[in-house]
Amino acid sequence: MMTNLFSTFDPATSMNLSMNWISSIMFMIMMPMTFWMLPNRINILMMTIMMKMYNEFKMLMGKNSMGMKLMMISLFFLILMNNTLGLMPYVFTSTSHLTFTLSMALPSWLSLMLFGWINKTNYMFAHMIPTGTPNMLMPFMVIIETISNLIRPGSLAVRLTANMIAGHLLMSLLGNNATNSIMLPIIVMIQILLMMFEAAVAMIQAYVFSVLSTLYSSEIM
Repeated sequence: MMTNLFSTFDPATSMNLSMNWISSIMFMIMMPMTFWMLPNRINILMMTIMMKMYNEFKMLMGKNSMGMKLMMISLFFLILMNNTLGLMPYVFTSTSHLTFTLSMALPSWLSLMLFGWINKTNYMFAHMIPTGTPNMLMPFMVIIETISNLIRPGSLAVRLTANMIAGHLLMSLLGNNATNSIMLPIIVMIQILLMMFEAAVAMIQAYVFSVLSTLYSSEIM
């Protein structure tokens, strides 16, 4: 029995052992592609998505930084699988917690910042002031660019978390109010539409997170 609406996102199911976070790596168990001699449909689908994402990242980052492209593709699939698994009944949505999203956004942003300031210090200083900025506005532009750089990991993490929480909360509210037999068919239809909408949000948010991370890295690479 739920104590409140937000207990859906409670990561602890018992006092001694919590198995919820295992859902973050569940897709590795569900799709053992190495057991197939020939490419199956899941493998073909994932390779198609992988090539589409690779071409997208190649336009953003150029032909260099092959390792960064592979890392962003892996990040995309990690977020996509966790978002999709969170739509299943009784599966914990790990991407609805800032602990999980900040663990992805903060280290990648911090490593890029350290790489840029250590190896490309002059470029990082020059990047703070756009070309053609008047002399009077230069101090303000430095402050604005510094603040915008500092809030990037937080904006990435909060965007993903808020979008995953919002849809789940709406579905939980409708599910708790599905006691009236007259309104039940309407609520079921709305839940089906919300499920389709949440599946689209799961894919879009994984794409947005990885593309924004790629854009941030392309400014330094």
